[in-house]
Amino acid sequence: MSRFFTASDSSSDESSEEELYSEEESQQEESSEGSDDESEADDDDSSSDGSATGANKFLRDASESEDSEDEDRVKSLKSAKDKRFDELEGTVRQMENALKINDWAVVSTEYDKLNRQIPTLIKQNDGRVPKLYIKSVADLETVMLETIEKQKVMPKKMNAINTRGLNAVRQRIRKNNKEYTKDIDAYRKDEDEFMREEEPEEKKPTAKKAKKPTVDLGESSVADADDEGFKLIGAGGRVVQYTPEGILKHLRSIVDQRGRKNTDRLEHIRTLEKLFDVAVNDYQRIRVLLTVISTRFDLTSGTGNQMAQEQWKLAEQEFVKLLQILEGNRDIVVIENAEEWEDDDKLPTITPGETFRIPGSVVSFVERLDDELTRSLQHIDPHTAEYVERLTDETTLYTTLVRTLVYVESLKKKDGLEFPQDPLNRVVMRRLEHIYFKPAQVVTILENNSWTAVPSELESEITPRAISNDTASIVQTLCTYLFKNSEGIIRARSMLCQIYFLALHDQYYKARDMMLMSHLQETIGNFDVNTQILFNRALVQVGLCAFRAGLVYEAQTSLQEICGSNRQKELLAQGLQMQRFSQISPEQERLERQRQLPFHMHINLELLECVYLTCSMLLEIPLLAQIGSSPDIRKRVISKTYRRLLEYHERQIFTGPPENTRDHVMQASKALSAGEWKKSAEFINSIKIWELMANSSKIKEMLSAQIQEEGLRTYLFTYAPFYDTLAIDTLASMFELPDRKVSAVVSKMISHEELAAALDQVNSAIIFRKGVELSRLQSLALSLSDKASGLIESNEKTLEQRTQGTANAFEREGGRGGRGGRGGRGRGGGARGGGRGGGGRNQQFTGGALGRAIQA
Repeated sequence: MSRFFTASDSSSDESSEEELYSEEESQQEESSEGSDDESEADDDDSSSDGSATGANKFLRDASESEDSEDEDRVKSLKSAKDKRFDELEGTVRQMENALKINDWAVVSTEYDKLNRQIPTLIKQNDGRVPKLYIKSVADLETVMLETIEKQKVMPKKMNAINTRGLNAVRQRIRKNNKEYTKDIDAYRKDEDEFMREEEPEEKKPTAKKAKKPTVDLGESSVADADDEGFKLIGAGGRVVQYTPEGILKHLRSIVDQRGRKNTDRLEHIRTLEKLFDVAVNDYQRIRVLLTVISTRFDLTSGTGNQMAQEQWKLAEQEFVKLLQILEGNRDIVVIENAEEWEDDDKLPTITPGETFRIPGSVVSFVERLDDELTRSLQHIDPHTAEYVERLTDETTLYTTLVRTLVYVESLKKKDGLEFPQDPLNRVVMRRLEHIYFKPAQVVTILENNSWTAVPSELESEITPRAISNDTASIVQTLCTYLFKNSEGIIRARSMLCQIYFLALHDQYYKARDMMLMSHLQETIGNFDVNTQILFNRALVQVGLCAFRAGLVYEAQTSLQEICGSNRQKELLAQGLQMQRFSQISPEQERLERQRQLPFHMHINLELLECVYLTCSMLLEIPLLAQIGSSPDIRKRVISKTYRRLLEYHERQIFTGPPENTRDHVMQASKALSAGEWKKSAEFINSIKIWELMANSSKIKEMLSAQIQEEGLRTYLFTYAPFYDTLAIDTLASMFELPDRKVSAVVSKMISHEELAAALDQVNSAIIFRKGVELSRLQSLALSLSDKASGLIESNEKTLEQRTQGTANAFEREGGRGGRGGRGGRGRGGGARGGGRGGGGRNQQFTGGALGRAIQA
């Protein structure tokens, strides 16, 4: 009967899905086994039914109805379990047949198939191993050992395929039979008795209604209904009750499930919150809080995800509760490397006056809170209100840091605890990293709010409440503490934080001296990437501080390394700047994004570029004028980046009004080189980015004064060859500078030998000394001689590298029949030859300037 039509039969509606599956499988097996016997019948049927077309092929005739009904009655339905046992018997039969013909390749294949089938059968058989399997593997091991013994004495060996199969079976069966040693021994002791034991019949499992999965929380007991009349049902339909006596067992169950797949962490958190409500002593509350905070951190899996703000705030509140309990109960401390309480049935005995240790790390929790807040700020758009709202949590976190510092200080002072120094250094470093980049006014407000939230009875020895209004003292105190009690990366980072803070508050000379005395610029390559980023930030801040102080050369020198590389974003961790030919892997890009600083810590890159280009302009324009008027001076480049931008600007056919910072600086440079210092000052002062700096009016006045001085120097360099004398009054009126200032600038140029002149103080005039004016031919001859000397030096270096500095590098090898000197030829270096020449062996290379240099 075709299954296309049996689906509508009433009997098929009542049969289960498993029976239908078994029927189909049995039909397929019967058809495969009896395919040869029924081939002729199929041919006859096909020939007789040839006239039927379409669906009529599958319909029964009246004559066939009785036969088909008989076939339906004879068919037996097998369950999936019975089918698997039949499959096991078939595999064992195939293996026995292969053993009879000594085909170990087939035996190895069937043995592997047998081992793949057995786990499912054991599971269906309530954990018992089928006896047929025990019999087959025991007999297989016996036959294998006999075969190996026969191979040792038989002259004819097995072929390579059978040998590989035998060796494979021997290796696997030893390891496999160890698991069933007891059953195999029982079988070999009495085979008939072992196989005669009947297995108890199993009841067919009835289909049950699927239950909603719930988290197994260990032991549960019947509890009274809550206020709303509901009860919490646990695994197995039992009502879960949370009691103080079962808290430790519930905690053990939750801790054991941490890290597993398909674990409902939110359900664990809800359970822990209920456990905290029923806790009756401080020990239980501390244990529950330690577990629930860790579980909240587990909600964010992976480095690319950030913690939800709601979960972060709940974790922070629970951490504050933990600190409150620890501050109130001094007999219990949470430290690392403490022994864990193993007995979940009873609570530990805490004796008053003695210290009871609980394993955990308060410092790690506050560091994780800090990291999660930073990661959250990295992923939020900084130009939205959400970023500002999230940034307000930093005040709460800073208060928690201060409170943690006070608690860790108390642990450090506790007698007999032997608390290590490293956790205390880490907390101090975290606190320092939250204030070093902020202005003093902001830090003062932050400190006052934090100490207001901290209970009045708590006091810190490192940073007392009394200095909370003095920002400089706070930073100095924290850095000094880390200088004394830390080493390595933490000490270097604390020093860089103090340098940054001093430079931010216009204390250039202190910051510069500390940077030079630290010698960090020599060893910074050995530190981690985050410390290198902090070093770059401190270096840039020192350069900006020098610029605000009017020290143009120092500012340009400090900013040259960072701004001259065109990789400011990467070096300061303020974004990814994709280079043209860079090949960065996704893993490297992910690491770079993790290192990015939050937006409120950024240094304005446009302001940085403006300061760097302005300083480069004030140094490069007079230098270009000096090189143009004195061809004998070697060309020197201060800023390649500025030179490249200036050359590009000069190649432009048409230049419109300036649109951005670069255009303003380039047009100011062009005006300054032409002597139009007023126009140059207007271009520079019209840049709007100066408004971002404190005291922008003073900055503009300083820039105008610098442009006046550099304009004067540029004018003197450019037009000195055309003057014999020049009155100081004329220069003062031309550049609107006092006579005293002009005299000072000219005297400085004369003392540095930049200007060939003398200052006549009686007549207030500059007397220029006329040097030897070189013609065009003489200038070309000088340049040719410079190039020739450079070529000689390069040849000497090349020759020295090839000869590796050997003493007899220029000796020519002589020998019998070797050529002698100028006097003639002879054996062994000219025995018959006369004249000035020596032997061929000692003749030296004496050609040209290179030879003279070698002789010397």
